[in-house]
Amino acid sequence: MSHSLPSARIPLRLPSAVATFGIGIAGYLGVNLSPYMIAAVQSALGADVLTASWIVTGALLLTAVTGLATAKLSAGPRRLLVARVGLVLAVVGFGAAALVPAPAVVVAGLLIGGIGAGGAVSSSGAALAAFVNPDRVAGFSGLANRAIVTVILALIPLMPLVPISVFGTLALFALVVLFASAWLPTAPVVEHTAVPAAHGAAAASDAVARRPRRAETIAGFVLLVTFALWAASEDSLWAMAGVMGADQAALTPEGLGIALSGATAGGIVGAILLMIVGDRLGRAVPLAILLVAGGLLKIAEGFVTDPTTFIVVFIAWNTVYAIAFLYFVATAAALDADGRWSGPLLAVYLVGSALTPVIGAALVEAFGYHGFVTVLGVASFALAVPAFLVARISSRLQRTEEPASAQVEEVAA
Repeated sequence: MSHSLPSARIPLRLPSAVATFGIGIAGYLGVNLSPYMIAAVQSALGADVLTASWIVTGALLLTAVTGLATAKLSAGPRRLLVARVGLVLAVVGFGAAALVPAPAVVVAGLLIGGIGAGGAVSSSGAALAAFVNPDRVAGFSGLANRAIVTVILALIPLMPLVPISVFGTLALFALVVLFASAWLPTAPVVEHTAVPAAHGAAAASDAVARRPRRAETIAGFVLLVTFALWAASEDSLWAMAGVMGADQAALTPEGLGIALSGATAGGIVGAILLMIVGDRLGRAVPLAILLVAGGLLKIAEGFVTDPTTFIVVFIAWNTVYAIAFLYFVATAAALDADGRWSGPLLAVYLVGSALTPVIGAALVEAFGYHGFVTVLGVASFALAVPAFLVARISSRLQRTEEPASAQVEEVAA
């Protein structure tokens, strides 16, 4: 089968999709459940909101740091080991926090679980690069993530927000996907220097090996920095949306709930659109257009004074944001089939995500709401330039793999 041959991207199949997307969701589930986690920590420790928030933030930062630290391993032959060790740590850590009421165990369990989630993030992120058509795969990944997380977010509030329900959910989900981890695509181990070709498969490897390493490396680092700054600007608005909406547009808590629900639906629609379109529109131009449109919507959000308009703009902005996020993932996956850049990309996002409430509040205090959204909008306009250039490079590098893929398929046949 072509799976066993090096340097070839593989078609998306149900088993590999379940493993890749499931492990990714397990890694990010703590981020999505962070408000519930804070409530559960308060319940377990009798702590105030600030203390509970710092404990959860610590766990999320450990997820990000671990994801970055294990990214290189996940881009190589130890990808499955990283995934399984991470999932086991998540099961043990979150499981202990759910079942043992001792404060020390709860805190230690959350931190260990956060470390484990980092391994899941890097291994699943790297595995996204193993598939043909990264754009369409990114759409499938986004749809799976939004759909499953939406269901979980709807079910957990039906129970008391205590450790067994919140941390138990994290542990149980990690345990379930642990059993599916054997289907995680292995790294194709792309060679970046030419090697002698002894037969068809080796010739395919040699064809991929000749692509320019310097261009890929520079583009990869530029992508990580661009994505980190963009993610910080986007999540800063997300963090401050409730306060800004209430102050600027008389947005009620019910209205905020509608906005957040609509934003989730917009993300699902965006993922479906990308699944349908794939790479037919290219990658660089759509990504640049999305960043510019997102910047305009962010600026508009800070100037509207009608609650209905605020909700509509918020949903439109989040839909654009969701599609742009997936294009960033596709760009990273296309840069290198071994996941050298898609692995750390998702961990980089977590760093900004954990710190944006503080960043957003500081910007609002310094510039006011109008200045706050203007800064965020200008940041999107500026970041559209490097994003466009890197996306073009990723498309060019991906095209150099096409002859190799064809040869590998011929050998497999």
